[in-house]
Amino acid sequence: MELPQGFITRMQQMLGAEYQEFLKSYDEPRQFGLRVNTLKISPQEFETIAPFPITPVAWVPNGYFYREEDMPSRHPFYFAGLYYLQEPSAMTPASRLPVEKGDRVLDLCAAPGGKATELGALTGGEGLLVANEISTSRAKALLKNIELMGIENAFITNEKPGNLSRCFEAYFDKILVDAPCSGEGMFRKEPEVAAVWDESRPAYFAKLQRDILDNAVKMLKPGGLMLYSTCTFSGEENEGSISRLLAEHQDMSLMDIEPYEGFSKGNPAWGDGNAQLEKCVRIWPHRMRGEGHFMALLKKDGTLQKNSDCKNGGGCQSFRGMEKSRRQLLETFCRKVNAERFTAGIDVRGDKVYKVPEFQREVKGLRFLRNGLYLGDLKKNRFEPQQPFAMALRPEEFESVIMLPAEDERVERYLKGETISVEAGECGQENGWKLVCVERFSLGWGKLVNGVLKNKYLCAWRKN
Repeated sequence: MELPQGFITRMQQMLGAEYQEFLKSYDEPRQFGLRVNTLKISPQEFETIAPFPITPVAWVPNGYFYREEDMPSRHPFYFAGLYYLQEPSAMTPASRLPVEKGDRVLDLCAAPGGKATELGALTGGEGLLVANEISTSRAKALLKNIELMGIENAFITNEKPGNLSRCFEAYFDKILVDAPCSGEGMFRKEPEVAAVWDESRPAYFAKLQRDILDNAVKMLKPGGLMLYSTCTFSGEENEGSISRLLAEHQDMSLMDIEPYEGFSKGNPAWGDGNAQLEKCVRIWPHRMRGEGHFMALLKKDGTLQKNSDCKNGGGCQSFRGMEKSRRQLLETFCRKVNAERFTAGIDVRGDKVYKVPEFQREVKGLRFLRNGLYLGDLKKNRFEPQQPFAMALRPEEFESVIMLPAEDERVERYLKGETISVEAGECGQENGWKLVCVERFSLGWGKLVNGVLKNKYLCAWRKN
């Protein structure tokens, strides 16, 4: 492929004797990867049901290579949220931030959701995931991916980092900053990025990164961890940005990152010469089966204090306080649900019902697309469950399920929004709301009337 001359000159200087090997990597085909959603299935289980050949990504425990021609985005398991399609190197940052259940986690630059969905899976539905994206259009894509993966404890915001830091000062246990960058590491994957690159872009993005990182440090608890990543080779945006952060925030220090034999050390010469910059990690396309990436793991001085938030991200309120008739509609439906976590932290806004996380912070005034899990709508005489609720449920958690094999032609028809027929005995009750599943994984809702399932699959998600 044709590379910008200014980029070529700099890479020759950076890599020296390795440059020719690096250049040859652009003649190699790009790698395709998927990351298994561990909220729904373990990597080992997925290997036994994978409908196409997969090969493990050695440095990510739930990552796999796949062949481009297998088109996993067309398979029903994709619509069930069993995996997220992600470039193999891009899987690495979330895997190197040690998120635990109950953590308060922030993904500050989250769209389209590749890293945020993994962080959400690592929380296990407990604690809080704040996924932020400043671009409104990209935030909508982020929302869809969060909901597709069945993540229940997310607050999806559409804000500038400075506005978030005013609400969440010293609040998060773990923060991931996958910063906007010049994208040099993606030239092979996305040649159009190379076409618009010029020598001013690293300095432009380094300035953006400075503001983002300063606000991220404000939001990190004492003792908390922050992982910074980019998909560029520029020293100015990588070691340079980390060097400046360390100089201006004396309470931050670099930590070692879980190693892999293909990882390369950071280069102090591309920062301020601080030998600690060797703790940063670079992924080079001529050394690993992936595109270019950079990572740095940092810790804020102090001891991390345990959170006092309610478990499962839920508040401590139930249906109490709701108007009696509306409460009865919701309670009637929830008796079909065998999962107590959906009856805590209920918030009704107008006719819409949500299960919300507990913040213990004032967040009024923040722009957001979703607070918690969208359960459904209260109508005049009924409660209608919505798509995100279905994606968070497991088949054993709902009283009436239609379980279809992946190869059943009705699965394809359902995903296209068509009505489907249901044989007697295929589900527990003859009429009413059904959780439609492929194999043992939820796809969405349907309403059965005399053997015909009225399709309630979300219109915007329907398969073309």
